[in-house]
Amino acid sequence: MENSARRKAASRTAPDYGSFPKMYHPACWIVFTATTALFFIPGVPVRSGEATFPKAMDNVTVKQGESATLRCTVDDRVTRVAWLNRSTILYAGNDKWSIDDRVVILTNTKTQYSIRIHNVDIYDEGPYTCSVQTDNHPKTSRVHLIVQVPPQIINITSDITVNEGSSVTLLCLAFGRPEPTVTWKHLSGKGQGFISDDEYLEITGITRDQSGEYECTAVNDVAAPDIRRVKVTVNYPPSISNPKNTGVSVGQKGILRCEASAVPVAEFQWFKEDTRLANGLDGVRIENKGRMSTLTFFNVSEKDYGNYTCVAINKLGNTNASIILYAALSTLKAEDQDINKLNGSHIKAQEQYTMATVQLPERWLASGYQAPSWLISSSSFDKKSEGPCR
Repeated sequence: MENSARRKAASRTAPDYGSFPKMYHPACWIVFTATTALFFIPGVPVRSGEATFPKAMDNVTVKQGESATLRCTVDDRVTRVAWLNRSTILYAGNDKWSIDDRVVILTNTKTQYSIRIHNVDIYDEGPYTCSVQTDNHPKTSRVHLIVQVPPQIINITSDITVNEGSSVTLLCLAFGRPEPTVTWKHLSGKGQGFISDDEYLEITGITRDQSGEYECTAVNDVAAPDIRRVKVTVNYPPSISNPKNTGVSVGQKGILRCEASAVPVAEFQWFKEDTRLANGLDGVRIENKGRMSTLTFFNVSEKDYGNYTCVAINKLGNTNASIILYAALSTLKAEDQDINKLNGSHIKAQEQYTMATVQLPERWLASGYQAPSWLISSSSFDKKSEGPCR
């Protein structure tokens, strides 16, 4: 009775080592397992004898996050089977030794013994061994698990602001398996530029045209490329472009415009001679919007005509431009003659004319008036006339 009870208790606690016909005492399997582990100590060769089994798969390649199936082909001579990762036993027969919930047994038959690893990660990569016991001799077969990892940019330069003429280095570090290829390119309105097949992009003496977004791309063909961008802002002093003089009739609305390119955006000031103009005084309004500043006269009088100076300023410097507000031709009165018949020459407004010698009244010139090109021909204009229209 006592021996029968012991046998029943042993049957409840003994692990299941497989469905093979011949079963050995658990103590023998423990000895076998310990012996098998010794085979993976460097310097101890594994003897496989003349048998052609067990036969594992070729190398198994999976992507990170997928499932990997490891198969081992056996036959009816096998009495014990186990899967090991390096020297760590994962499964012995149907008995799970691994504490990793991701590792499960898939097949345990007389012809195949396989396991599956769910949600594979990079630390699962490495050698796996199928070890069997037959005729009291252990035999092994090995398979290598390769885990592919999509490209991932793990460190990239933050958005930066530099002054024109400085040197800039952009960094983009990426990880993946296989190791990803990293490239840089400049995204600009003029198209792609400054391509670099390296983690580092170096720009010496950067210019304002090289400002904008720079794109780093990491590629290894495992998954879609990882793409990140860096914004490079280049500071430079103001530059006023294409200032234009303006002609306005007395009593009409007149606008002087001043456009300046600068980073940071320029602040504007307006002067007449040495006097700085204030917004809202003397019937003028100053309005600044981005790169443009306007000086508006709501009711132009003769005292408003003259030379104005637009000044653009930022922390890197300043510049200025002269802009003239002059009397439009329709407000001027020719002395002792009709303005449309100066010296007997008839003027047609929509065409280009060549006139005889034209002398404009001195008070027109004193007001800063500049005659339009259609009124005065360079070949017939009186070279002795003085003033801004000379």
